[in-house]
Amino acid sequence: MIYDTLIVGGGSAGNILAARLTEDESRQVLLLEAGPDYPTTDSLPADIRLGFGTPSGIIAKSHDWGYTAQATPQRDDLDVPRGRVVGGSSAVNAQIFLRGIPEDFAAWEAMGNDRWTWEKVLPYYCKLENDHDYGDAAYHGDDGPIGVRRYPEEEWGPDQQAWAEACRQAGFPECPDANLPGSTGFGPYPINNIAGVRQSTAVTYLAQARNRPNFHIQAECTTRRILLESGSAVGVEVVRNGKPERFHADETVLCAGAIGTPQIMMLSGIGPESHLREVGVRVSHHLPGVGSNLRDHPTVDLFWHLLFKPTGRFHWHQAGLRYTADGSQMNNDMIVYIGAVPDNAADTEAFLFVRPTLNLAIGQGVLLLRSADIQDQPLLNYRYFEELFDRERQREGIRLCTELIEEHPAFRTVKGEVLQGPGDALNDNAALDQWILANAETGHHSSSTCKMGPPSDPLAVADQSGRVHGIDGLRIVDASLMPDSVRANINATVMMMAEKIAAEMAGEN
Repeated sequence: MIYDTLIVGGGSAGNILAARLTEDESRQVLLLEAGPDYPTTDSLPADIRLGFGTPSGIIAKSHDWGYTAQATPQRDDLDVPRGRVVGGSSAVNAQIFLRGIPEDFAAWEAMGNDRWTWEKVLPYYCKLENDHDYGDAAYHGDDGPIGVRRYPEEEWGPDQQAWAEACRQAGFPECPDANLPGSTGFGPYPINNIAGVRQSTAVTYLAQARNRPNFHIQAECTTRRILLESGSAVGVEVVRNGKPERFHADETVLCAGAIGTPQIMMLSGIGPESHLREVGVRVSHHLPGVGSNLRDHPTVDLFWHLLFKPTGRFHWHQAGLRYTADGSQMNNDMIVYIGAVPDNAADTEAFLFVRPTLNLAIGQGVLLLRSADIQDQPLLNYRYFEELFDRERQREGIRLCTELIEEHPAFRTVKGEVLQGPGDALNDNAALDQWILANAETGHHSSSTCKMGPPSDPLAVADQSGRVHGIDGLRIVDASLMPDSVRANINATVMMMAEKIAAEMAGEN
């Protein structure tokens, strides 16, 4: 059978694309996913179904690709969790549902992507959400598949209440809706978790679509390469149950994420010619931008001993802080996450977790192949904090969080001794830089490894519709397509991108 559309990756983007495209009964759609498929919400393992209150905490680790990466030369390799399950990373993530801000899309437009202005993406942010708090506002949606809510302050834990009081007295503005354009400061984070259930694209979009006769799902299929004939994509080759299989389609769409998509592209001979030859891949099409421009939100973790024991269903990230670093021209370029972690979430004593994070980094990394074998995970080098401006802002974030938590009276009954922090290095820039480099962490927001842009951009991989430059019948719709990261957790933006491109593919815009 030749499908109309073949989608590789049943995650945040792939499930939305499949659900929207199969609304047209005449279109035959095949969705391929490397991980398992749980066809009902009740059949999901608890750590996938429930976003909070499970032994592994809010980031499920049972269905993970097992990626590791180099953060800096001073640090051991770090884990980069990515969901390997129908639902993708939307089924394992922390469920913070922040949108990108208007300035992010102004930057995308300046890079040659004039169809991705704030005015043109906002309708798709609204289309996908059912905001339980602000759904009647013009800049929100109230009937989309993804349920969104915020914790009212009276439900916050002692850690979140202490953080709010410290931020108030430090002069930061209150921010009741962080998805309000132009907002900043401290307040509740929007989360896509309703009644304890993680609102992944599997339990929302896919649940509405999976029984359609024109929709076909094949799980536990690892895509090995794109099938190319005369400069066109005609399908993919997968490995299932240890055996190769081929599926054919008029159009193939890669939704395998910022790590999986460039890996599949390069294994298919599409990418930087010299690198492909080095690892023994026959070059089909030279595209130097594949795997370059690897973006993330680099961070470091601070820990204090927790003086109270969280009870019941615990919730991280009820509230946080966004602000603009001193001297920065980039609005909201810093974000802080904070939460009380009970002992059953980390198999250790309960602790206060604080994560000052670069919400928009200057530095970028690279993704390369280790070999021509799909079983060899790619080489990820994030190159965190190589840029002086990135280190300067991270220093400021660490000092700000340390001051608020160590000196504000509201934390006296919340935190005890420091479990991880810079110690005496806090007051010495050079020493603090070394501590940052040795303790750098991923923000879990990898993106931009197959960025969209005009053909005049030598590192652009696809056009504004995700169509790969120089290859007919091949499209990309996932975080790899972003020309740069957004100043937010990226899941909501990936969903918006899928909604926007799905509408275009369906002829709606």
